[in-house]
Amino acid sequence: MIDNLTPREQEVLALILDEKSSSVIAKQLGISERTVETYRKNIYSKAGVKTVVGLVKHVYEEKLKN
Repeated sequence: MIDNLTPREQEVLALILDEKSSSVIAKQLGISERTVETYRKNIYSKAGVKTVVGLVKHVYEEKLKN
């Protein structure tokens, strides 16, 4: 997948891929929605994408390589 994600970013990524909204992720992890948005932005940046569709596509393509 995306190599240089922190453990928390990996956690948020898994929840994004489970189709959870930022508000649901925030409640589940006990953090603010704004913090989730920051993690989301960092994940997108590290993956080189701009949208959740791009993120899903990136993760899918990485899985096909492995």
